[in-house]
Amino acid sequence: MNSRRRLTGVVTSDKMMKTVVVEVTRTFRHPLYKKVVHLRNRYKAHDELGCQIGDKVLIVESRPLSRDKRWVVESIVRRTGEPAHPVQPAPEAESVEGE
Repeated sequence: MNSRRRLTGVVTSDKMMKTVVVEVTRTFRHPLYKKVVHLRNRYKAHDELGCQIGDKVLIVESRPLSRDKRWVVESIVRRTGEPAHPVQPAPEAESVEGE
């Protein structure tokens, strides 16, 4: 694997051609004040996969593609509307004949 940075975030805009805006949220405890800090950064990423708003994606650092784009969508982790965990079908109960 190469040394490029990889971040996971949620697509917040897909209105541009072949470009999506990905919001990466980071939560950590402040080292001095011990308060929980929530930070969010928005990155413009090149999209060849056809992401939609709400998709969870993995973006990877790349060479500058335009004035603002320095990231590329590597894969879609989860599509919008798909369950987080696939639901297993319940086993069918055997019916007792004669009741």
